[in-house]
Amino acid sequence: MEKILVIGAAGQIGSELILALRKIYGDANVFATDIKDAPKDIKHSGPFQLLDVMDKKRLIHFVIRYKITQIYVLAAVLSGNAERLPLQAWDINMKSLLNILDLSREVGINKVFWPSSIAVFGLTTPKIDTPQLTIMEPNTVYGISKLAGERWCEYYFNKFKLDVRSIRYPGLISYKTEAGGGTTDYAVEIFYDAIESGRYECFLKPDTKLPMMFMPDAIRGTIELMEADASNLTVHSSYNISGINFDPEELAAEIKKKIPNFEISYKPDFRQTIAESWPLSIDDSVARHDWGWKHEYDLEKMSKIMLEEVRKKTDR
Repeated sequence: MEKILVIGAAGQIGSELILALRKIYGDANVFATDIKDAPKDIKHSGPFQLLDVMDKKRLIHFVIRYKITQIYVLAAVLSGNAERLPLQAWDINMKSLLNILDLSREVGINKVFWPSSIAVFGLTTPKIDTPQLTIMEPNTVYGISKLAGERWCEYYFNKFKLDVRSIRYPGLISYKTEAGGGTTDYAVEIFYDAIESGRYECFLKPDTKLPMMFMPDAIRGTIELMEADASNLTVHSSYNISGINFDPEELAAEIKKKIPNFEISYKPDFRQTIAESWPLSIDDSVARHDWGWKHEYDLEKMSKIMLEEVRKKTDR
C-alpha cells in the first residue's frame, strides 16, 4: 500500500488534493502536513502534522518513520506575493523542492509530484496555443523559480532516475479556499464579492484573457498523471494542461446571468504586468497523448457551481 505525504496541505491545491487521495488510498495512508493549521475536514479525516519543508532533518525523520512512498510538494510563495518578497520567495520555492528531490533520492521515494505554472512563460513565448516545448523567458520571481524547478526535476530524472512528475497549472479556481496572492486570484475573489456586496473591483483590465481551470479538473488531472504508466510519459520537466480561457469581462457577464445587478469596475495594479507576460491559451496535446488528459468544466458550468457553493459558505 502506498504511503503518501502531501506538503502544503492547507493551501489551495493541497486542501482538496488530500481529500481526493484519501478516497483512493485510504484516510490513514495519506499524511497531510503544513507550517500552518489545516481545515477541519483534513484534520478529522486522517493524519495531519505541522511540518516545515525547509527543515530537512525533521522531514527525513518523518518520511522514514511513516514509510512514505510518494511525496506531493505543494509549498510555494505565489506570483503576487513573490514580487513583494522576491528573495524570500526564491528561497522558499527552490529550497522546498531541492530538499524533497534530494531526500527522495536518498531514501528511495517511488514518485514525487511538484507543481509548475504557466508563469514559466514570458513575453517572448507564443501567446496563442503555447506549445509544450517553446521559448521560456519568465520575468517574475515566481516564474523564474518555477522554470528553475522544472530543470531540477528533469535533472533528477536523468541523473538519478527519480520519478518526478509535474503540471504547469493555469489559474486555479476553487470555492473551498479563498485567494492567496496569485495573479489569477480575481477569478476567485469576484464570486465572493458578487454574493456579499454585488460589486467587485478587479486588479486586471477587462480584456485580460488568461488560461484558467476549475479545481476539480486540476485535482483529477494531478492524480491521473501520478497514476499513469511511467513508460508512457515523455515529459520529465512539466506538462502543459489546459482548461478554460476567459477574461474578467467575460466572467462578469457570466455572473450577471445569475446576479443581474452585479457590477464590476477595474483598477489594474502591478499584477496586470505579470498577466500580460503569460499566454492567452495553452496547447496540451502532449498531455492528452501521453496520459489521456481532458478537462471537463467550461465557464458556464464552473460559474454556476462557484456561485452556489460560495453562497453556502457566506450564508446568503
